[in-house]
Amino acid sequence: MDKDEIHLRRLPAAAPWGPHGDSEFHGVDFLPDDLSEAPDETGMRVNKKYSCLPAEEKGIHIINIRAIEDIGYDQHESTLLNSLSKNPDADCKYGLYFRDGKRKVDYILVYHYKKSSSGRALARRTHHNDTSARSTKQDHPLPGKSVQLEMGESEPPADSHEDDKRFRREEYEGNLVEAGLELEHDEDTKIHGVGFVKIHAPWNVLCREAEFLKLKMPTKKMYQINQTHGLLKKINSVIQKITEPIQPKVAEHKPQTVKRLSYPFSREKQHLFDLSDRDSFFDSKTRSTIVYEILKRTTCTKAKYSMGKGEGRKKETTLLNKRRKCGKYGITSLLANGVYSAAYPLHDGDYEGENVEPNDRKLLCEEWASYGVFYKYQPIDLVRKYFGEKIGLYFAWLGVYTQMLIPASIVGIIVFLYGCATVDENIPSMEMCDQRNNITMCPLCDRTCSYWKMSSACATARASHLFDNPATVFFSVFMALWAATFMEHWKRKQMRLNYRWDLTGFEEEEDHPRAEYEAKVLEKSLRKEHKHKEKHRYFPEEAANKWRQRTDKEKLTWKDRFPAYLTNFVGIIFMVGLTFAIVFGVIIYRISTAAALAISSTPSGRSSVRVTVTATAVIINLVVIIILDEVYGCIARWLTQIEVPKTDKNFEERLIFKAFLLKFVNAYTPIFYVAFFKGRFVGRPGDYVYIFHSFRMEECAPGGCLMELCIQLSIIMLGKQLIQNNLFEIGIPKMKKFIRYMKLKRRRSLDHEEHVKKKQRYEVDYNLEPFAGLTPEYMEMIIQFGFVTLFVASFPLAPLFALLNNIIEIRLDAKKFVTELRRPVAVRAKDIGIWYNILRGIGKLAVIINAFVISFTSDFIPRLVYLYMYSENGTMHGFVNHTLSSFNVSDFQAGTAPNDPMDLGYEVQICRYKDYREPPWSENKYDISKDFWAVLAARLAFVIVFQNLVMFMSDFVDWIIPDIPKDISQQIHKEKVLMVEVFMREEQGKLQMLETWKDKDKKKGENCNNHSPRLSGSHTGSLSSCHSYPVDV
Repeated sequence: MDKDEIHLRRLPAAAPWGPHGDSEFHGVDFLPDDLSEAPDETGMRVNKKYSCLPAEEKGIHIINIRAIEDIGYDQHESTLLNSLSKNPDADCKYGLYFRDGKRKVDYILVYHYKKSSSGRALARRTHHNDTSARSTKQDHPLPGKSVQLEMGESEPPADSHEDDKRFRREEYEGNLVEAGLELEHDEDTKIHGVGFVKIHAPWNVLCREAEFLKLKMPTKKMYQINQTHGLLKKINSVIQKITEPIQPKVAEHKPQTVKRLSYPFSREKQHLFDLSDRDSFFDSKTRSTIVYEILKRTTCTKAKYSMGKGEGRKKETTLLNKRRKCGKYGITSLLANGVYSAAYPLHDGDYEGENVEPNDRKLLCEEWASYGVFYKYQPIDLVRKYFGEKIGLYFAWLGVYTQMLIPASIVGIIVFLYGCATVDENIPSMEMCDQRNNITMCPLCDRTCSYWKMSSACATARASHLFDNPATVFFSVFMALWAATFMEHWKRKQMRLNYRWDLTGFEEEEDHPRAEYEAKVLEKSLRKEHKHKEKHRYFPEEAANKWRQRTDKEKLTWKDRFPAYLTNFVGIIFMVGLTFAIVFGVIIYRISTAAALAISSTPSGRSSVRVTVTATAVIINLVVIIILDEVYGCIARWLTQIEVPKTDKNFEERLIFKAFLLKFVNAYTPIFYVAFFKGRFVGRPGDYVYIFHSFRMEECAPGGCLMELCIQLSIIMLGKQLIQNNLFEIGIPKMKKFIRYMKLKRRRSLDHEEHVKKKQRYEVDYNLEPFAGLTPEYMEMIIQFGFVTLFVASFPLAPLFALLNNIIEIRLDAKKFVTELRRPVAVRAKDIGIWYNILRGIGKLAVIINAFVISFTSDFIPRLVYLYMYSENGTMHGFVNHTLSSFNVSDFQAGTAPNDPMDLGYEVQICRYKDYREPPWSENKYDISKDFWAVLAARLAFVIVFQNLVMFMSDFVDWIIPDIPKDISQQIHKEKVLMVEVFMREEQGKLQMLETWKDKDKKKGENCNNHSPRLSGSHTGSLSSCHSYPVDV
């Protein structure tokens, strides 16, 4: 049968059905109306004869299409079946298999169709396999659809847009069939107006694509993994026994002593692989990956169809004809254009319920996606087997990060407890709390604020010591080294996973161009060609062909993208400016609220001004950060889309960079303000700095800004984790699921008979949320990593809160992936990509920021300077008095003095304020004193020494720890040696076989010579005749 022809046959009801069922065919020849009106210029070639039984008889439609020969391999006939068995759902395991119950569903395409409710029952019986069985040159519905029209069904006229989508689907599915895939349709579902295309990849297609993709598959050869000996072996056995209760109960997680040798799959070397069970040789993850590669590669060349008849078909423009010739639409473009509404692989089965067959999804739900196993290790190998390497690497990285937070949390708790234990021994806070000092402080605001006692800030000073003590300097150094150790530990873990998952020789190939990029290139080439033809209307045909070949190699240059680049630059600058403006607005709120609360008549209101202002301002910052995070995510995606990156990898990297930049600025700008700008530019009494000539810049508390920085950091970090990460990740999917459930429930009420049917697997998965990528998951953890490392000097408990969050986060993400999301397409990856570079950048930045926090935000350096330069007895006694300057109240500017100067009960002549300035009785009164420059020099020196020392120590840790573990490098070398041995033995076997053949030929030649010694003239002929006998191999 010609491969461009379609034979439609109808079997009698009594005939044995199947792909090779033998029976006689009879019926009426007919030609559908749609095909009879087909124009000649479309170049279609359709077989004119169709045999079909009368409408009264019920049977099975079988459409046989011979696929094209591919790479020298003859493909078997793709047979699309619509079986009418007694219990089809049970036979196909409720959607996991085709109707025959043998061919596994590897992928699902979903589309929407418009059909009248009266014709649904008939459509369910006849529309399973018809649309997919067609050749690539056919642009018309298959006879199966025409039959249902001839049976008397009145089909309402559909609009041209829907018909265009249907024609695209038919052409695309025909191309899939020619690529070797097998398709089966199902519109008999519980979801009204939604059809499903089930895709199965047969064995020869899997082998072909596995060879193209260079998939490493396990061979028959097995070898022993090097085991530790002596003391290390005993230690490892003890550790295994201790950690046995926290190991997941899955087969993939057990330590292996032997490993199969892996080799890129080759059809010529199939004898190397264990093909005893072909059904399980390619697991479901690999099968779906292969099918997805075919879906991306297969194109639909008809960009737009003209559905009108007669005159409507003659009104096509030149541009439309060009698009028909040049446009290429893969699955990503078809999804974007709404031709298909979804495309996804199936989950392995149900994860809960009675009588559920054991499957990997159920096992993952029990041993991984449950909060009851939060204390156990993750079954990373099973996660990789089910979801692929890219998702497996994310959860492996998250697990390593969470494990490394345990020692950081312990050290942070020790530092915090040290601050608690030494708070009563801290001399500066004791001096501030001593009522006998009777230090009168200058007003904190103009007119409404009055003088106040230093001892009233006793609680703030004592609390500041919990985080501002010598131990925090040690903790900053420790966390810098911790970050370097974490990165090295992850690189080693990554290499172990690459070895275990057979990714050691894997190199990412260039991805297919994105549909948007191809459309932009097509538009550019058409525009150029149109301009060229306008200039040269009488251009020779040969020159035109050369021009067309040149435009086929068209690509986007920086000139084409310049408007997008300019928009990106302006947009990012505007977003950063917006963030700064919002932070500035919060600053104005803090200043005005503090002035308003200071007027309060109640003493309690005046005493709690600072706490109230700080808490409310931080909550406002948190709400703004959460809102802007979502806005910036959408803006970053839009800015990346208008750039039109060529591949999905380029798109993802550019999106990550923009989103991270905007979210980093959004999350950390309020913290940077408190750490480095608050209290730096306030001026002095009598000469304060004002905003808009009315708001005085706010000052730090007497104990310093570190305590306020700690409050700001803790509330924003905990708020983001609780609200944005956990609440949003739990609440929003649940809400979406409930909305979908209510919509489906409303639709089901229209069709009562659908209540009886059990949902197919692909219907259940269609109701799940689509997988949106790993960028949000990584972004959430990277921002948290910044909170843990960047300002850890001010908040030693940050690693502890991050650890508690991550313990929940791992199980939350696992539950989301297993139960809430459609199964994502497995993607091979050997590392975490650009995220590793971002982590390294944050680690380097953390060293610099912590150096500045210790030297400029905390009082660590001023204390050291006082202790070694100004202290009379070598103690910290007198430090508070040393940091305070004096001000004569008679020097207040007009209108800035307190309204109630007698608020303390006595007249104040001299008040104190925190700064290093000359006293009023000095010649250069209120000028910056020498002490200020001494402290500043010490601060800058500390920054330089701390930064270089910690950087050197981090690089030393990076250098001393090898990226590849020694045992893994030995195993990789061993694999190479064993593979060489396997091929050498194979070559030796071939040589021995050839020598055996030669020996047999020689013996036969000698026998011929012995039997006919006289016939020397015919020796050559006799010898050749002897050599002409066939040799069985």
